[in-house]
Amino acid sequence: MKGSESLLATAVSAGVQVCFANPGTTEIPLVEAFDQVAGLRAVLALSEGVVTGAADGYARMTGAPAMTLLHLGPGFANGIANLHNARRARTPMMNLIGEHASWHQAADAPLTSDIESLASPVSGSVSRTTSAANAAAEFAEAYRATMQQRLPATLIAAADHMWEQGGEPVEVAAVPEPPSVDDDQVTAIAKLLAGSGRPAFLLGGRALEPAGVRAAARIAATVGGELFAERSPARIDRGPGIPPMRSIPYFPEDVLRTLEGFSHLILVGARTPVSFFGYPDVPSYPVPDDTQVHTLADVEQNAVEALQALAEATGSAATELPVIAPPEVPTPSGALSAAGIAAAIVLTQPENAVVVNEGVSSGAAFPAIAAAAPAHSELTNTGGAIGMGLPVATGAAIACPDRPVINFQADGSAAYSVQALWTQAREGLNVTTVICANSRYGILQAELRRAGVDQPGPAAASMTSLAGPTVDWTAAARGFGVPGTRATTGPELLDALRRAHAEPGPHLIEAVI
Repeated sequence: MKGSESLLATAVSAGVQVCFANPGTTEIPLVEAFDQVAGLRAVLALSEGVVTGAADGYARMTGAPAMTLLHLGPGFANGIANLHNARRARTPMMNLIGEHASWHQAADAPLTSDIESLASPVSGSVSRTTSAANAAAEFAEAYRATMQQRLPATLIAAADHMWEQGGEPVEVAAVPEPPSVDDDQVTAIAKLLAGSGRPAFLLGGRALEPAGVRAAARIAATVGGELFAERSPARIDRGPGIPPMRSIPYFPEDVLRTLEGFSHLILVGARTPVSFFGYPDVPSYPVPDDTQVHTLADVEQNAVEALQALAEATGSAATELPVIAPPEVPTPSGALSAAGIAAAIVLTQPENAVVVNEGVSSGAAFPAIAAAAPAHSELTNTGGAIGMGLPVATGAAIACPDRPVINFQADGSAAYSVQALWTQAREGLNVTTVICANSRYGILQAELRRAGVDQPGPAAASMTSLAGPTVDWTAAARGFGVPGTRATTGPELLDALRRAHAEPGPHLIEAVI
């Protein structure tokens, strides 16, 4: 076998089923190998940010890594923003980066770069192939790293190690389960909860799996506490039997107000709340001074198991889950607003949908009423690097072809990765993209107001406006092969959503605010 063939055969045997790719010349041996090794689906994307974001969305829905195929350092660099999000989401992912032939690297060719320096900040592990004979084993080691760390792993593959003969597939050793929380820690938290005061539980990561939420809700009902979800979860599932919970707000002043009155904040698979940015006279960690912070399970531990153990220790395991009535969702009418768009999505949402929320300034409207929607999963922007919505929706649709995908998408961030529409059209994916078209960077305008700039000057105003020219999203969608429609009122949006959900394949709806 060539090194490329042994590497792909090892990937297939490990369970990798999809490779999102934007290859170049150094990856040609791997491109050829896809026809020699069965069982690995190659999905082409027109930009590397789509490649990495799609792999992130795929893994969030399956729990298993996809592979990416990227061209040298500059190609990888084009995908770093969504790898930043994937690292924050603790997403397993195998990044395979083509590199110059080993004997050519010293020549400092135009595309030569320090790939390790680019990859290290967004990868849990970074390694290189050493020969065709070793390539499969080196892939297996990187695969084990991404599964164990739940972080992207990057393997830099020299072209000659891929085209040369001598490769042999290897078997990937089993990956251990996440470490359990120490019994003493569970006992200590149970003792804390038996005392006075009102606790808040902040759930993140895998603690937000349905079994974890149910256990946490039983504990909260028993001890008189309240559940919160981290601000931007990698995935949160909602539906019958899964208790709803509030999300931690975005702005730090709102976080302080939300947590006021709680004596303890119990972290379960989540970090202490941190302000997205530093503001004058506002703490980086917006937790009230009289609220004590404790950790039941950190982000690497088995948070669901810890919650179930705590439920037993607090006598909560048999507690009936509280019944909470879903919020009222008014039918939107008249001109559209962020709340009206969210309401239209909820009211027309098919059962078991996947909602990718990159509404940015408009996105908070959906979680506030999402408990009224049919059962669904929501994926959010974990790292704050915009442009994840369209790619993550693409990957989620590849991962779950039997589930409709809805992308609740801001217009400013959509412009970063609009090329994902082409992949959706090529693959015939059931993704409905709803563009919240307000022709501005709404979050930046909010930040200007927070900074006391009520009347921005012409330069500041121009840097927060997307008008002049205003993007024609329906024309852009049609250019990439996706049907596009425009809605300016609630009834128009409801009608457009119902039609999109009834027809197979991708659709884009420009919802004008």
